[in-house]
Amino acid sequence: MRFERRAERPALLILLAPLIAVTVALLLSGGLIAMAGAPVLDAFGRIASGAFGSRLAITETLTRAIPLILTGLAAAVAFRARLWNIGAEGQFYMGAIAVAAASGTAFAGLPAVVQIPLLFLTGAMAGAVLLLIPLWLRLRFGVDEVVTTLLLNFVAILLVSMLIDTVLKDPMAFGWPQSIPVDDNATLPALVARSRLHIGLIVALGLAVLIQWVQARTVFGMRARAAGLNPAGAAFAGVPLGRTLVGVAMISGGLAGLAGAMEVMGVMGYVNTELSPGYGYSGIVVAMLANLSPLGVVLAALFTATMFVGADAMSRALAVPSYIADVTVSLALLSMLVALFFTQYRIRR
Repeated sequence: MRFERRAERPALLILLAPLIAVTVALLLSGGLIAMAGAPVLDAFGRIASGAFGSRLAITETLTRAIPLILTGLAAAVAFRARLWNIGAEGQFYMGAIAVAAASGTAFAGLPAVVQIPLLFLTGAMAGAVLLLIPLWLRLRFGVDEVVTTLLLNFVAILLVSMLIDTVLKDPMAFGWPQSIPVDDNATLPALVARSRLHIGLIVALGLAVLIQWVQARTVFGMRARAAGLNPAGAAFAGVPLGRTLVGVAMISGGLAGLAGAMEVMGVMGYVNTELSPGYGYSGIVVAMLANLSPLGVVLAALFTATMFVGADAMSRALAVPSYIADVTVSLALLSMLVALFFTQYRIRR
């Protein structure tokens, strides 16, 4: 038995790969639920009802999906160009703390129609700058960006922790480590009354469509794809690799920073070190489940948010650990990697 590379990847198999991966992940996690002593079908029903069974459940699932869409897009854009951005978590926090600082100082008192776009831009720029550092190290010294982006996550979180304990500490928080709250005019308008769902959902969906168009229809998108497929060939053809990767880094880091900005402006209202339950790392899973497709990222983020929100409801009802959601998402990623392998290779005797 041997693996043989396919002459071309079947389009149908590429489309079915995410569905196969999710199905396999659900079957495997169902086995784990059964081992925990809970009825499997009832558990999955509880997950579905916990994520979509009420108005509150639907809005919470969509709210959780917003940062996952943005961090998923950040990973997808970077990975498409073979810029291995593992630092979306740190970029998320940098965008969040930049918004908290700017809203309480430079932009304080500005009307919402002016302040909100400025804060979006501030958060995006903070995330982009954090990714440009590892990119410069790669282009200048050949340093592997997987290591530098991953380690910068811890640097960014520690920097945020220092700021919210010192110069940005909220004096009204009774000693709790959190930043000063954002200005009232910086709060994102709600999409649904009496819920946490905000207009960031529309922005995230619009960005997914825009990035899909950029990748498919623009010269920059073609250059980024060429840089990912064959850097040496792209350079020989005249593609400016350095300039292209800088543009990719600005978009990728900016999206992750924007995710942090929206979480502060739309949900929390302030920054602490528990702002993200791992959105940056989950964004990598979302991007891989979507096969790096910007529109696919939306569906993958919705699936991931469904598992996270629904598993909490299932855990309370059946006394099954809510960590089953993390296990299911991880299994979906592993299954997706196997499925993608078989879109490129077939088994031969």
